[in-house]
Amino acid sequence: MTSKERMTKILKREKTDRIGLYEHFWGDTYKAWLDEGKFQEGDDFADLFGFDMDECWAFNLMADLDFEPQVISETAETITMLDGNGATLRRHKEHDTTPEHIAYRVNDREEWDKSIKPLLTPDPRRINFTAYREAKERSRKAGRFFTWSGVNVFESIHPMCGHVNMLIGMAEDPDWVKDMADTYAELAIQLQKMLFEQEGYPDGIWYYEDMGFKDRPFMSPAMYEKLIQPAHAYTIDYAHQHGMPVIMHSCGYIEPLLPGMVDAGIDCLQVIEVKAGMDLLKLNKRFGDRIAFMGGIDVRKLYTNDRAIIDKELEEKIPAMMETTNYAVHSDHSIPKTVYFETYRYFIEKALELGTY
Repeated sequence: MTSKERMTKILKREKTDRIGLYEHFWGDTYKAWLDEGKFQEGDDFADLFGFDMDECWAFNLMADLDFEPQVISETAETITMLDGNGATLRRHKEHDTTPEHIAYRVNDREEWDKSIKPLLTPDPRRINFTAYREAKERSRKAGRFFTWSGVNVFESIHPMCGHVNMLIGMAEDPDWVKDMADTYAELAIQLQKMLFEQEGYPDGIWYYEDMGFKDRPFMSPAMYEKLIQPAHAYTIDYAHQHGMPVIMHSCGYIEPLLPGMVDAGIDCLQVIEVKAGMDLLKLNKRFGDRIAFMGGIDVRKLYTNDRAIIDKELEEKIPAMMETTNYAVHSDHSIPKTVYFETYRYFIEKALELGTY
């Protein structure tokens, strides 16, 4: 069974030869393992570890494509820049981290209408046709399941106006937030049509949509269903019309939103972050007859580098998930450099040993 065949069945909750396998890594991890001589520069982790999937991030949703980023300030450790969304963000130079939010030009509907919305047109310059074409062909040759990857509307809005402005807007000016969601949803679909008509359809769609933090989602289920879910349903429906299942990633605690996400049509939830309060087995009991799952393995257990602890985590989860034939193993977050290369190799070998039917 090829990886493409395997993932296609898992996303349909059909029995395969084994569970699926995929992973994300921090850039620091790649560099650390490379410096340790664990692999050669240019080696593909999908080949090295036998992953079942490939992704390609092909779109640029920056509002002003012609804006040259401006350095506002710089220290030995950080750099603060103004980007084409009118956002001022501080980033660490030597570490992969979420950027610190400093300031945003867009604080309300008036500025959105004036400076951002008119720029969000389906310009072909927003699409990296070459990267998509080459990634799709590499994946085809390897027999892996290939996804177009990118952000959906929640993750499109906050880089432009910030979480605080967006969330206040949900309460005080919900029509503005809905307009932003609808605008970004339409932009995504028009760009997908442009890309897929020229270069062919992927096997699936992967949307990134971080809608929670520790123990709480960023919004209530009612706000989600009114303001975000319609855009999710619109983008997911387009994928389904063309036979493409949809994997949706969300860090944080988003269990209260999951009924609405399932109703919007997602086929798989990823990443199921344990330290935020997500429980893979609990969610599978509730939704496993409707969606697949990828993730939910506590990455903190991996960076103990203790094989007995890793065994316990896998033994508690993988056999139970195999009963519903809807699971691909993945950590509940990207793998940090504190995880040894040998530990990660052991982790996937043990997971697949337990996860083979």
